[in-house]
Amino acid sequence: MHIFSLPAGHFRPGRTVLIALVLALFVAGCASVPPPNDSMNMAQTQLQMARDAGAADYAPVDLGFAQDKFQLAQSAMAERKYADAASLAEESRADAELAQAKARLGAARAQIQSKMQENSRLRAQGEAAAAAAQAPTPAPAPPASNAQPTEDMPAPPSSALSSPAGDGFQTVPDNAQQPAVDPAGGQP
Repeated sequence: MHIFSLPAGHFRPGRTVLIALVLALFVAGCASVPPPNDSMNMAQTQLQMARDAGAADYAPVDLGFAQDKFQLAQSAMAERKYADAASLAEESRADAELAQAKARLGAARAQIQSKMQENSRLRAQGEAAAAAAQAPTPAPAPPASNAQPTEDMPAPPSSALSSPAGDGFQTVPDNAQQPAVDPAGGQP
């Protein structure tokens, strides 16, 4: 008699359940994971946003990591290794987000630096203008020896500037004769 063999016609329910359980696990393990299309799309979108933010200039290493992982995810998708593709797509998305954040920070720093340089330039220009305003003005050059010196004219007396009361402003003197106008519209 064999130790491991059952006599004919003897049924063991525990063994059948164990075989069914192993078979179910095997089938579940072989079941395919759905393609991670959403993860791939999100990773690709995040990569484009990082490029648009200037990650190539401000965070090239992080952008490179994100691009490399996305290419690996695409290869895994082609080989139908969907679990690996989903994991790589998530890593790519995270690296692209980091690259985008670093790019925004770098752009902000560059803008601040530009504003500080502009402020320094304007401050120096203002200081130069203030120094020029405080500097004494040079004395006028003496007149040439062959030129005659000019004298200032005295101001007219205040009575000459004021008009007599009631007369008002007159453009034509009273003693001047007005030219006659031809009724046909011409001049005489």
